[in-house]
Amino acid sequence: MEDCALVFEAIYGPDGNDGTVADAPFAWDARTDVRKLRVGYVKSLFDKKSREDPDASKKEEDMEWPVFDRAVLDVLRAKGVELIPIELPDLPAESMALLLTCEAAAAFDELTRSGRADLLTAQGADDWPNLFRQAQLIPAVEYIQANRARTVLMREMAKVFEKVDAYVCPSFGGQNLTITNLTGHPCVVVPDGFRKNGTPASITFIGDLYREAELLALAKTYQDATGFHLKHPGLKG
Repeated sequence: MEDCALVFEAIYGPDGNDGTVADAPFAWDARTDVRKLRVGYVKSLFDKKSREDPDASKKEEDMEWPVFDRAVLDVLRAKGVELIPIELPDLPAESMALLLTCEAAAAFDELTRSGRADLLTAQGADDWPNLFRQAQLIPAVEYIQANRARTVLMREMAKVFEKVDAYVCPSFGGQNLTITNLTGHPCVVVPDGFRKNGTPASITFIGDLYREAELLALAKTYQDATGFHLKHPGLKG
């Protein structure tokens, strides 16, 4: 986590080019006592017996994610962290995801309009070039309505962070990834185990807005208590 903190220290804050960036402090302290933090966990997602894993078989016996995820909670409790059960806002975040497509398409608007998007290798229906093209046709009314819903989602997430300073959530399953992409809450993802095929599984820690320092400290506590980040794939040859 120290490397993440060093990189963030170098890139955070205003650069004079993006007026949307806030001038908020980042006071990283690796010695932060995370036992003093209010740490939540998305209870319903940890309680599920299995979740869809896009990289693994859907057979119950092959669904290793729940075991890995619940073990994270045990590690945190062993480090003295008192976990608070929470739930994420029950709002249709996926219906607002068109905003993410619009924002990506705006960033690559010149590429699309110039026709150079045709040069990209992947040209399937759900690949970025076609998503960029489709975004050109999203009605303004739908865009505005989605932004209104996004504002409601932000307010609801603010209520969640009235109860906790950070929370832990499975990397897959539920709406967490879509929600936090829409609200801008910082997250850090670390390995929490290895599947039978040798590929790593992961867990996600999410922090409140502008509270990256505490979030990294929490993730560091978990990482230091495990050794998954020290393992590397074997070299063949």
